[in-house]
Parts: sequence; structure tokens; C-alpha cells
Amino acid sequence: MDRRQASAGAAEPEGRLLVPQEVAAEAAVWITRLHGGQRTPQMEQECRAWQARSAAHRLAFERCTDTWQDVARLALTDYATATAARELPSSRRAGRSLPWRSSLAVALALVASVLALRPWKAGDAYDTGVGEQRTLMLQDGTRLSLNTSTRIRVDFAESQRTVKVERGEALFEVAKDASRPFVVRAAGTEVVATGTAFLVQTTPAAKPGDQALAVTLIEGQVVVRSVAGEGRQLERPLVMVPGQRLRLSRSDEAQRPATATRVDRPQMDQLLAWRRGEARFDNVSLREAVDEMNRYDRVPIVVSGTAGEKRVSGVVKTGDNASFAHAIASLHGLVVRNHGDRLELVQP
Repeated sequence: MDRRQASAGAAEPEGRLLVPQEVAAEAAVWITRLHGGQRTPQMEQECRAWQARSAAHRLAFERCTDTWQDVARLALTDYATATAARELPSSRRAGRSLPWRSSLAVALALVASVLALRPWKAGDAYDTGVGEQRTLMLQDGTRLSLNTSTRIRVDFAESQRTVKVERGEALFEVAKDASRPFVVRAAGTEVVATGTAFLVQTTPAAKPGDQALAVTLIEGQVVVRSVAGEGRQLERPLVMVPGQRLRLSRSDEAQRPATATRVDRPQMDQLLAWRRGEARFDNVSLREAVDEMNRYDRVPIVVSGTAGEKRVSGVVKTGDNASFAHAIASLHGLVVRNHGDRLELVQP
């Protein structure tokens, strides 16, 4: 895919434009993937969508393409400096083919530049605030989409790729690498994959310091198993198939410390609505709907009395609890009381 064609019709920014290091690193990964042996039309389409996110994304891709063309005379330190904070170039160099040795050299240089710009050392942490979503491209081409109030740690080693979900919800689109499994650890459990897509969500449980866990497989195959010494009570590893969701939650009964385990097949569109800034409800209780909406807004809604038993269906925008509360009040004959730090839905 030619970069001039990919950015055709896009308005050029004027003046100085700084490219964040994270965006520059993602652009380097895209160039390396596009010039690899597994390039597909779908990959090209995803790359165009990535560039369309902002002028900084387009500029980062153009700079990396220039680097690909001129790597034979560009030092890695020059690339790292120029990519991170260079002025918008007034002209572009014409594309030209390179011998395979130069192509191989630039692939290595681009991968190295990703490591220079984003070291991905053990324990690197990434998080999102309330109502925020974020997409990360890891050095192996894996894409992570983080939902609201999420925190992860990345640890890539030669034999294994590991991500720990400390809290929240993340969608993993794992790049294939049979020699190096991709392991996601959360709530005393680990999900093992080589190349697949799955969703991991942790939620606070009744017991202080504990978490409930849900793993939903979208495509491919994963194995879910307990982490030795962390007390999670999966009796044996579970091999999941697409469409399945595994839910683990602690029992509140003191005499039954084991987790409750359930496997079902949820509506995928409903689970992934947050990627579009939406929440989808299908005849759920108002209390359940409020719990979901409160994940995305710093001003929570509380439901008093029997109002929480009313049923809710529909698609709503997340991050706007005030509008949601007033719409529900109008629909069900409730009253909204604004207490400043919270909104209360009550019977009149």
C-alpha cells in the first residue's frame, strides 16, 4: 500500500506537528507488518483506519515510510529523534524500490526503533481513567483495546509474552507466534493463546481484595487455567471455543471458599458495544443498567427503593449519566435528585 494513496484526500496539517512516541512506535509496527510475508487486504484496511484517526497518525506513517525508503543512509538514532518530534516536511521523497538486503535491514531497524521509543520492559504499565478507552499496539503486532478504568502490565520475554490485567477490561487481538505463547493473567487465572481474539474483564468481588473474572473467546482457541499458588479454584484447564464466556466468582459462603464457575454464550455485540462508546441493554434490571453506566462516569447514579427492579432495554451512549438518568426517569415515571456528587433515581 503506497503511503501517498493511503493518505490521499486527507487535509495536511499546517505548521509544527509533534508525533507522540506511542504513535510513532505503532507506525513502525505497521510498516514492518505490511512489508512482511503475511500481508493481507484486511491488514491494509486496518492500517488505513489507523491512519484516519488523526493527522499525527498519518504523519507518523509517512515518516516511517520515508525511513523504509532511506534506511540505507539513516542511522537508528536519527530516526528515533526525527520520528518523535520533527517538523512537518514541506516535501516528500519519491518512492523507490530497495534491494532485499536493505528491506531486511530496515525491518530490523524499525523493530529496533519500536523498542527504543517504547522499551516494553518488564512491568511496563498502561491504564485508562473513568470513561476513557485506549488502543495499544505491542511490539509483536498484538493489539490491545483497554476499556474504562483498566490497568495492565506488559512483560515480553524470549519464551513467552505476558500481560497482567490488574483491573478493568481489555480486548486482546493476539498476533500469531506458535513459538512464544501469549499469556494473560488476571484474578489468579491465566489465559493462554498463540493467535486469537478474546475479552478479559475483572470486577471487584464481595470479598475485599478479590476479583471476579470473565473470559470471552471471540475467535481462535484459548486455554484457561489456574495460576499455581494464587488460590483460583479451576479444577482443570478449560479449552474454550469461539462464542463461549467463562465466568468465575467467589462464593459468599464461608464453608464454600471455591469459586462458582459458569460457561455461557453471550451476545458479542452487547459485550463489545463499549468500543463504539455505547452500552446495550436487553431487558435487564435498572440496577444492572446503572452499574454498567457508572463504569464510564465520575458522577454515579444511585437507585433507591423499588425503582431498581424496573426493566431497561435499548442502546445508550456511555459517559453521560445525567442524560441517561433523565431519560429513564421520563420513561418510568421516576424523579432525578441531583446531589452534586451523585444522581439519585427515586419513586415520586
